[in-house]
Amino acid sequence: MPDPRHLILVVEDSDEHFEAIRRAFRKTGITNPVHRCCDGDEALDYLFRRGPFADPASSPRPAVMLLDLNLPGTDGREVLDHLKADGQLRVLPVVVLSTSSNPADIELCYRTGASSYIVKPVRFDDFLRTVETLKSYWLDTVALPPGRSERNG
Repeated sequence: MPDPRHLILVVEDSDEHFEAIRRAFRKTGITNPVHRCCDGDEALDYLFRRGPFADPASSPRPAVMLLDLNLPGTDGREVLDHLKADGQLRVLPVVVLSTSSNPADIELCYRTGASSYIVKPVRFDDFLRTVETLKSYWLDTVALPPGRSERNG
């Protein structure tokens, strides 16, 4: 059973894709809290607790992040680069969830420190199976780093 205290950060600009993620979460029994960032800049502000996310009480650390690559502004590749360069945040598991099957994107993400790379299936039934696998591995099997309420703690 997934630990409901483990926040999942979803960085996804497409409302349609985010709704598919939420729907798949419901169908697979994922009850974890979810926070969505719609672009890379918002994700970096959330992760580095800047601007509207400065208060740790209202912007808890995620246990795992699902990251789209093709985002407006700062794209997912840059988000991953900033995250993995930070001593505190580099331990955050990042699952890239992208429509890109470009081998250069896949290699770059792994070189930068992505924990996993999943190509988004087009059909919802296939996507649902992907989310079931994601749930089984990332929420039911692995030990995730503890979420911390403080930036440096």
